[in-house]
Amino acid sequence: MARTSRPQPHRKFIALIVAASIAITGFTAAPARADEDVAKILGGLALLGILGAAIKHSRDKDDNAVTHNYTQPPHNHSHGGHAYRGYGRDDRYVKPLPPRVRRYDLPSQCLKYFPRYSRTHPLVGKGCLERSYGQTKALPKSCRVTFWNGQRHRTGYKPGCLNSHGYRLVRR
Repeated sequence: MARTSRPQPHRKFIALIVAASIAITGFTAAPARADEDVAKILGGLALLGILGAAIKHSRDKDDNAVTHNYTQPPHNHSHGGHAYRGYGRDDRYVKPLPPRVRRYDLPSQCLKYFPRYSRTHPLVGKGCLERSYGQTKALPKSCRVTFWNGQRHRTGYKPGCLNSHGYRLVRR
């Protein structure tokens, strides 16, 4: 808890008593004997010591108040220096996609430019797909393109058309 800057009533009272005792000891106008002077000085010092101890004790009570200073740890997505693997997750073996999903993944290495077809539009080569993918008969016939390369007829598939039918090119 933070201290307030406003003085508390019991501290004002203690300060008033200290000021009054100092003022009273200064007003003794009658000449006194040496014994009485020493006794008054010792009594005044004892009173000041007791008042000082009381003030210190009241301040120590304020310092012993329990405070909870909790600071939020920085939010940097770290997991204590360890890689977060998730609950019960094992990264040594990655479960493959099921065949009904995997069949729509075409190897991106088969995407090539065929200059006799077009210099700006690539095609997915049928021969590469047969070697790497194996399910070319299941590809949509509307995406198939056959062209003459100067020696023989070549077959390829338009990637935009395959994409619109749900196929995607992935790196394997």
